[in-house]
Parts: sequence; C-alpha cells; structure tokens
Amino acid sequence: MLRTIILGFACSLASAIAMADTPRQVLPEHPTADQKADIERRLNDWPQLERFASENAAYPPLKPGEKRVVFMGDSITDGWGRPTGEFFPGKGYINHGISGQTTPQMLVRFRPDVIALKPAVVVILAGTNDIAGNTGPSSLQAIEGNLTSMAELAKANHIHVVIASLLPISNYNDPTSSARRPPATINALNAWIRDYTKREQFGYIDYYSAMVDKTGQLRAELSGDGLHPNAEGYKVMAPLAQKAIDDALAGRTH
Repeated sequence: MLRTIILGFACSLASAIAMADTPRQVLPEHPTADQKADIERRLNDWPQLERFASENAAYPPLKPGEKRVVFMGDSITDGWGRPTGEFFPGKGYINHGISGQTTPQMLVRFRPDVIALKPAVVVILAGTNDIAGNTGPSSLQAIEGNLTSMAELAKANHIHVVIASLLPISNYNDPTSSARRPPATINALNAWIRDYTKREQFGYIDYYSAMVDKTGQLRAELSGDGLHPNAEGYKVMAPLAQKAIDDALAGRTH
C-alpha cells in the first residue's frame, strides 16, 4: 500500500527521479505503463545495486600479487571506454561508474561495488550531480561527508584511496550548465578535496586544472556537451589517473 501511494505521488507530480546527467525528465500528466514501471524500478533500487551485482559475483579471487583497481563514479566514469575513448586497455581496471549518480547513492553501493572486490586502489570521482540536484538538493557539507565516509570505509579495509577533482563545465553547448553546476561551487568542492586528501595523505587527481580553459570553462575540444569528456578528454585524464594509481601503490601521496 505504501509503495502504491509513493508511486501515485511520484506520477502525480509528473517528475521522475533523475538518473542521468541532464535536467530532470518531466513525465506527462498521465504516464504510460512503461514510465510507471521505470519509476517503480528506481524506487526499488535507488542506489542501483543491481547494476553490477552479476559482474561482481563473477570476478575470480585475487591472484597472488594482483593489484585490483576500481573506479567509482557517475557518468564521467561510466562513459569511459563504454562507449567513449579507451578505459586503460590491458590493465584490467574495473569501471563501476553509474550515470547520473550522486554521492549518497555511491556510498550505499560502496561495499558491494568496491570493498567486496578487495581492490588495492579505489579512484573516486563524484559530486557534480549532487551540485546539480540529481537526487534532490544537497550541500557542500553533505557531499564532503559522503566522500569522507567512502574514503574512511576504503581505508578501514586497507584500500588505497584516490579522490579526483570535479571537472570544469562549460556553457558553450548549453547556456544553463553554469546554473545547474555553479563554477564557484565546483571550485569550493575541489578546494576541499585537495585539502582533505593532502591532510589524510590520500591520492589526488587534479583533472580540473588540466581541462579548464582561460575563461574557466571545460575546454571545448575535450567535450561534446560541456559536461562529459569526449575521447580527447579521456586521453587527458588517463595519464593523470594512472600516475595517481602508481603513486598510491608505491605509497606516495601528493
């Protein structure tokens, strides 16, 4: 009964839970059965634990000396190598990004999608969708708290932590981008991530500085939509991430 009420309420508001890095999709006044089923699916599995459940179960035990690496994130991670660019060919790194996700969703799935796989390193890139309000309004303090919780869970399980800065955004393709993701808020979160990782001696990746142009926006040649990297964007990101992974495994911090 409660679920029926919640589903009816969601439909009557004509608004679905945002699961993509785009403005919230508004449902028609009378949603179809497929649209209702989509809302029901999202209500049943808000953090999308099912997304990688079968894949996680299929991973073999670690071989002696094997150093597994897991990337945790949103669509910027999710799209890396599927289908855009290449995701560290030959490395066997695990891509556990899910498009549209926010840090509370990632925190819920952190144990099955990261800790249970016993990686040596986790690379976390998260927060832009919190700023955009994909799962409702959020504060910098809430984002920072969720990033801290993920990092502390990893550390408690002897996993090296690497946290990346958020990428810049641009208004070149979508003039509303800076309204949904204010550059000042991105910069404030990035400053916190930089200081937090330095204080805790975690790894840090500065994607922002490598991808921002002279106007403070994401370089046009690195993205097709002003938010997500294109193949050239991932080419910029890959060596920065690899260096941070190598440093973490060697016990070096920034």
